[in-house]
Amino acid sequence: MHGFERGIGVTREEAHELLKQYLKTPNLLKHTYAVEAVMAKLAEHLGEDPERWALVGLLHDIDYDETADDPDAHSQEGADWLREAGMDEELVEAVRAHNDRHGLPRNTPLAKALYATDPLTGLIVAAALIHPDKKLSSLDVEFIMNRYAEPAFARGARRENIASIEELGIELEAFVGLALEAMQEVSEDLGL
Repeated sequence: MHGFERGIGVTREEAHELLKQYLKTPNLLKHTYAVEAVMAKLAEHLGEDPERWALVGLLHDIDYDETADDPDAHSQEGADWLREAGMDEELVEAVRAHNDRHGLPRNTPLAKALYATDPLTGLIVAAALIHPDKKLSSLDVEFIMNRYAEPAFARGARRENIASIEELGIELEAFVGLALEAMQEVSEDLGL
């Protein structure tokens, strides 16, 4: 059982402690904080529960350090761990389905949002890192959209995944603006 205790992850503090037990890479931790912030903001925008959505954002890559060399296991192991920890099935399945390699359907707004948010945070971080002052506060939607339009820029940030946000009735530029705002609010945690 990976040391998980039943019911862990109910609060943000418990989830964060759990995350830090399994995810040791500083940049990956920052990535989860970015996804957490964007998911909370997106939930507010859509009238969903920001705490639940933030929780799935925070924990979505909990298994990454262990599965980095086995992309087919990534998100499967993490989802299993979260189920063992007593997380509800909607959160577990959103984590499981965020990895394209499994070909799983994303049937809930939560799963669709995580799928689009995960790569967008990487694109925004990459945009900040090429900006002269390397700060999120210096970015705007136009700058990010211009980088989005460059296929060679941040190749790992899959554009089709990001654009899938439109399934939730959100225009791409609005999503980018919302994500940028959320990440700017936690820029200190992100070191940007």
